[in-house]
Amino acid sequence: MNTPALRITLVSETFPPEINGVANTLGRLSEGLRQRGHEIEVVRPRQAGEAPLHNDPNLMLCRGWPLPGYPGLQWGEVSMHKLLRRWRRQRPDVLYIATEGPLGLSALRAARRLGVAVVSGFHTNFPQYSGQYGLGLLTRLLTNYLRWFHRRTATTLVPSLSQRLELERRGFERLELLARGVDACLFNPARRSPALRESWGLGPDDIAVLHVGRLAAEKNLGLLRPSLEALQKTYPHKRLRLIMVGDGPQRAALEQQVPDAVFCGAQRGEVLAEHYASGDLFLFPSLTETFGNVVLEAMAAGLAVVAYDEAAAAQHIRHGHSGALAMPGDQAAFIDSACWLLEEEETLRRVRLNARKHASRQGWPAIVEQFEGYLHAARNQAATSPASRLGATRSV
Repeated sequence: MNTPALRITLVSETFPPEINGVANTLGRLSEGLRQRGHEIEVVRPRQAGEAPLHNDPNLMLCRGWPLPGYPGLQWGEVSMHKLLRRWRRQRPDVLYIATEGPLGLSALRAARRLGVAVVSGFHTNFPQYSGQYGLGLLTRLLTNYLRWFHRRTATTLVPSLSQRLELERRGFERLELLARGVDACLFNPARRSPALRESWGLGPDDIAVLHVGRLAAEKNLGLLRPSLEALQKTYPHKRLRLIMVGDGPQRAALEQQVPDAVFCGAQRGEVLAEHYASGDLFLFPSLTETFGNVVLEAMAAGLAVVAYDEAAAAQHIRHGHSGALAMPGDQAAFIDSACWLLEEEETLRRVRLNARKHASRQGWPAIVEQFEGYLHAARNQAATSPASRLGATRSV
């Protein structure tokens, strides 16, 4: 490694082995940084079933409060003074704050008090989420708070160009792009399992219409049923079944809405990869993603993806070549795109091959190296400008 090793603190309310896009990304980034010789400290809430005591000097656990409607996810809470005591004993070179809740705010305040550089990440689009839960009045308040929070960091990393443009429009500053990668060895068409497909009630010539992700309101899952119905009406000679991989607060409602669907629950690792590879068509109707890791995972597994033209889909899918895109919010176009992919077997085969080819080039090592560069830049800027906005201050 050509750059000096750093002591890097990652602050997040979610982390592996929890299953979500933020945890997956942080797991990949932290492991990649360790492999490049850096020392990684993680500050996060204690997870369910986790022992209160541990022997890892680079792990700080704090109290967590459950998020309503999101079993398994929580807000973290720790006092700024506790962080100050810890970091005065062993000072980080740079912080990466991935979540902006109480834990992230305490970490930001402590780092600024000590003059430690802070890089933040915009991983979750909370203002859009609030609208999905009937809390539209909170959208402006959340946007103002998030803008205030991220303006107090050296750089805010965003995962897609569309997200960057949206945040710039809302007055966010110092935004840099940090895309996401995919493990194309893990997510691979070779993992296709006839036995798994048979357990779904599907033969080799049938169509598994797959969705992977959290079953929650912000994922726009109400579009899955009309999409499936349109596919069945357009292609009555084809046997299709909706396969739902994931869990969340909307599972019970979805089981009632689509009783013929197969609900597989949350999966991970090789089992998740096998589920991807055993699908044929991947529907991703979400309109609230900052990126959407599952899009790249599905493409790497050789699935034809239908998605709205934003975030990861806009970045990685070429319409008609490696997937199918619809204008954001145009439900009819989304459904038409899904129907087009099944129009001819050769079209589906070609799109799936192109998707796999593209995703195979999107590895994590280059992403980790870019992330490392942002951390070094923030640390160097803080070191040369101790009295600047990145330097020690008693205000937040």
